[in-house]
Amino acid sequence: MRATGEFRLRPVVEGDLPLITRWMNDPAVAAFWELAGPAELTERHVLPQLAPDGPSRPYLGLLDGAPVSYWEVYQVARDRLAGYYPAEPGDLGVHLLLGPPEARGRGLGAVLIDRVAELLLRDAPRVVAEPDVRNTASVRSFERAGFRRAGELELPEKRAVLVLRDRARTRTASTRTTTSTRTRTNR
Repeated sequence: MRATGEFRLRPVVEGDLPLITRWMNDPAVAAFWELAGPAELTERHVLPQLAPDGPSRPYLGLLDGAPVSYWEVYQVARDRLAGYYPAEPGDLGVHLLLGPPEARGRGLGAVLIDRVAELLLRDAPRVVAEPDVRNTASVRSFERAGFRRAGELELPEKRAVLVLRDRARTRTASTRTTTSTRTRTNR
């Protein structure tokens, strides 16, 4: 799978749940998302996010029209994460997974993280994430996309690496993740 082409975010709709469930049941994903199991488990996680006042916004990442990633974007101030680090007003958090196995291990994660961070930083001063410390590929992808390590967090379900990227670092990060991927979002 190439890291070039048009990348866009599309809001998740109920019809995406079978695909998201399949991705959640991939052993490489299940090790960190803990949502492997029947479709009802995925539904209980995703459907509340589809409400207008939901805790976060779920998106599918499409590369040349094909689904390659699942994203959750949330306001840190409305999330328990705000109690674990010095959150700033306007911080946006992200969770993500690369769905198809062929999308992993090729540098695509860093490219997509960079593109999504650029989109989010148009409206937010800072983007944060907290990948599991055991997920070294994810941590490396965030670092390659211009995020900096800000420490480790002991969360109830995992030990996490807190990574941050702010507007001031955006230009520097974009020069590190070279790609011809064009980005769009449908909000």
